[in-house]
Amino acid sequence: MNRRTFLAAAPGVALAAPPAPASQPLPRVGFAERDITPEIGMEQPGGYGKVFHKSFHDPCKVRAAVFDDGVTVAALVGVDALFLPRQTVQSARKSIESRCGIPPSAILMGASHSHSSGPVGMVQPGEYDHASPLVRQLAYEKSSAADARYLTKVEAEIVNAVCEAHAKRAPHRVGFGAGVEDKVVFNRRFLMQNGLTVTHPGKMNPGIVRVAGPIDPTVTVAGAWDARGNLTGCVVNYACHATTNPGGISANWIAYLESTIRGVFGSGIVVVFLNGFCGDVTQVDNLSPYVNPPGEKWAQIVGGRVGAEAVKVLHSMWPGDSCKVAYRQKTEMYPRRLPDPERIKRCLALVQQDPKQVGMTEWTFAKEILLLDALAAKEPRVEIELQAIQLGPVVFLAAPGEMFCQLGLELRNRSRFPLTAPVELANGCVGYVPTEEAFGPHGGGYETRLTSYSNLEIAAGAKMVNALAELAAGLSPAPLPEPPKAPPAREVWPYGNAAPERS
Repeated sequence: MNRRTFLAAAPGVALAAPPAPASQPLPRVGFAERDITPEIGMEQPGGYGKVFHKSFHDPCKVRAAVFDDGVTVAALVGVDALFLPRQTVQSARKSIESRCGIPPSAILMGASHSHSSGPVGMVQPGEYDHASPLVRQLAYEKSSAADARYLTKVEAEIVNAVCEAHAKRAPHRVGFGAGVEDKVVFNRRFLMQNGLTVTHPGKMNPGIVRVAGPIDPTVTVAGAWDARGNLTGCVVNYACHATTNPGGISANWIAYLESTIRGVFGSGIVVVFLNGFCGDVTQVDNLSPYVNPPGEKWAQIVGGRVGAEAVKVLHSMWPGDSCKVAYRQKTEMYPRRLPDPERIKRCLALVQQDPKQVGMTEWTFAKEILLLDALAAKEPRVEIELQAIQLGPVVFLAAPGEMFCQLGLELRNRSRFPLTAPVELANGCVGYVPTEEAFGPHGGGYETRLTSYSNLEIAAGAKMVNALAELAAGLSPAPLPEPPKAPPAREVWPYGNAAPERS
């Protein structure tokens, strides 16, 4: 790279010199973002009970990227939300197709899983209207619940962001790459001396035998540069819970991911974040002897380091003149795991007691069993959408659960693509999707608990991996763009063509 040329360029320039004319029409790419910051006083999602926002830290957003190769158009949408209800996804897709023609199966919507975002769940409006008065009270008054007015706002801004990005499509060169950030993510599940696995056993717990699962440190990035060589936006995929909670309403550490990238390439850069398979991966290091940093610092550390790695990848990639766009989608019905009748009876007796007497944890999960029982009576099977979207050499493989990290690594191992980006909590939400091992003799932990949120059949994770791998196999990978080949040297550099000079 010619450093002097780069440093003299306008903010946002990432190419060393003006690009040469393309031999074919360039792909058209557009980016847009919209604000979905909730109001003070709205519910904060992420738990099984009610908690309310009391302050503001940074805005929550919808960020959208639309890629058009001249034949096929696809949209990638990142939403600062705990998850996206299936109904919201389907309704938004219908409006997008009506307004700008993008087929629903070509639109990927992924939630960042920010625990400091707006009220999109857990209980949905009207979800338990069919149930008994007790269950309705447990659902609507004692559980974390979505706000119907806020859901309407989120849906509208998803549509607006995608349609704006579609309208902004312009010729771009598109680059792809991947880096590694392995210092801010840790698997939170541990095999203990009693032979079972627990979630977050606590720092330096002497009962820990070993970590029970992997991490995925890959930072996958796609970037788009306009005709002047300016980066206009990028898509970043990384696997980590968004639970740093810097204080108040917030996009969580994703806000610092964005600000880090913008600090290098310009304040107008749109950063579409799609969370990887991180159902058992967070920023918490249970093996560290040190106290956890405050939320604000924690968000800066995670977002800053992931953002810095994304910047390195963007600087290193070579944007190409083409970007093949393709997609595949499959919808299946998966059965739920159901509690046995005797457990339901015990839970019914528990929830009618004072939580302080029986213990809040026991009471909460008894409540969840009753909610699941009522939910399963109406919907014993759950609709699962699995999706593959190709952008040249990268394939985004999307599933609607909080997917265990190992499942994403298996997908990457089975993929023929140079780059594979698993995306969790995409196009809906079905709760935690563990590996089958997590339900085995040495399994256990929080993620395997049976709740109204997480209740798919034990084989669900393996089935999703197989289906996603088949979708990816139906696509034809493109090679990573490369710089021009250098001609073979016919003579050596004269400065370096010298024998040793001893005197």
